Amino acid sequence: MVTLGMIEAAAARLGPFLYRSPLVYSETLSGLTGHSIYLKLENLQMTGSFKERGALNKILSLTDAQRRTGVVAASAGNHGQAVAYHAGRRGIPAEIWMPKHTPLIKHTATRAHGAEVVLFGANYDEAYAGAVERCRQMGAVLLHAFDDDEIIVGQGTIGLEMLEQNPALDVIVVPVGGGGLAAGVGCAAKNVNPAVEVIGVQTAKLPSMQAALAAHVPITIPAASTLADGIAVRKAGDRTLPLVEQHVDQLLTVDDEEIATAILVLLEREKTLAEGAGAAGLAAVLHGKLAGSAKKVGIVISGGNLDVSLLSRIIERGLVRDGRRLRLNVRLPDHPGALEGLAALIAASRANIVETFHNRAHYGVTLSETAIDITMETRGREHVVEIERALGAAGYEFTRTE
Repeated sequence: MVTLGMIEAAAARLGPFLYRSPLVYSETLSGLTGHSIYLKLENLQMTGSFKERGALNKILSLTDAQRRTGVVAASAGNHGQAVAYHAGRRGIPAEIWMPKHTPLIKHTATRAHGAEVVLFGANYDEAYAGAVERCRQMGAVLLHAFDDDEIIVGQGTIGLEMLEQNPALDVIVVPVGGGGLAAGVGCAAKNVNPAVEVIGVQTAKLPSMQAALAAHVPITIPAASTLADGIAVRKAGDRTLPLVEQHVDQLLTVDDEEIATAILVLLEREKTLAEGAGAAGLAAVLHGKLAGSAKKVGIVISGGNLDVSLLSRIIERGLVRDGRRLRLNVRLPDHPGALEGLAALIAASRANIVETFHNRAHYGVTLSETAIDITMETRGREHVVEIERALGAAGYEFTRTE
C-alpha cells in the first residue's frame, strides 16, 4: 500500500529531474467563483502534463536487465509522452500503444521523444490490451498509466508540493480517470493535513471511478467519446480504488460543455492552455459544484496537450455561447446596393463582419430576393440585442442561426 514515506522518498528522488511547477493565485478566477483559487500548473512540465512524475518514478525503479529489454506503455497520450521522454533520456527502448483516435499533437510528440508508437484500438482499453500482449511477447516491463504503486507514488508528489507551497489550502481538486493522480495526491495531502478536503472530478461521459465507488470494485463501463480524452478510462484501477475510497472526500462530474468553458476561461483570462482533462477540476469549481462557503482551493491543471484544431473549435463555440459571435440569415431585395445598406447598418452598430454567404436558391426566397448568411463579431449578448433591434427597426427580416 502507498504511504506518505514512499511519496516523500519519491519527491527526493525526482527532484533533480523534474520541474517544480508553481502554485499560482488567480484573482480573476477567485472573483468568478467566490473562492480563493490557486492553480497547480502541471501543464508546464516538459511533456505538458503531470504524468512525468509517475513515469519517471517507475523508470528509476527498473533493474539494469529491465532497462536493456525496454518498456511498453498504453496511453491516451500524456503518459506515453512522459514514458518516451524519460526512457529516451536514459537510453531505454520504449514502445507506446495509443488509441487510433489519439490527437495528432500527442502521438507526434511521443515519436519525437524517440519512442515507437503503435496506434491500436478504438479506446484506451483496447490499446492497453494490445500493450499487455506485446509485453508478454517481449518479456518487457509494462508501465501502467495509473494502476501501479510506483506510478501512484510519483503522482502523489504533487500533493506534497501543493501543501508546501500553500499550507493553508482547504481543498485540493484533481481530475480523475483511472485514479492514479487522485490516489497519490489524496494519500499525500491527507497524511500531511487530515483536515484538507480532496475532491476528484470525472467526465460525466465516463464516470468509471464513480461506478467503482458505488460497487466497491472496479467495473468496466461502456465506451464514450469525450473532450477530456486524458481521463477517458472505462475501468478504475484495482490499486487506485482503495486509495481513492480512503483519501478522496468527494467525486464530482462535469460535462463536455462545462469543460470547454473552463478551457476558454483559462486561455482568455489566465493565458494558460489546458486540455480537456487538465481543465476538468476548474470546470467543476467554475460551475458552482464546490459546496460550502468561500475556501482556499488548489486546482491541479494536469495537462496542456490540446490539439490546435480542437482548440480552434472550442474558441469558436465559446464565442457563440458568450454572444461574441453572431450569425444571422437576412432577407434582402436582390438589387445593387442592398448589401451595402445592410453592411452600413451593422458598421454603425459597431459589429465586425467576418463572413458572408449569398443564397438565391434556398430558404424559400423569391426570384427578387436573396438570403445572406452573415457572421459578425460582437461585444456580447447585450450588443447582440442592440444589433437585432436596429435591424428590426430598419425593416430587415432575419433569423438567428445558432
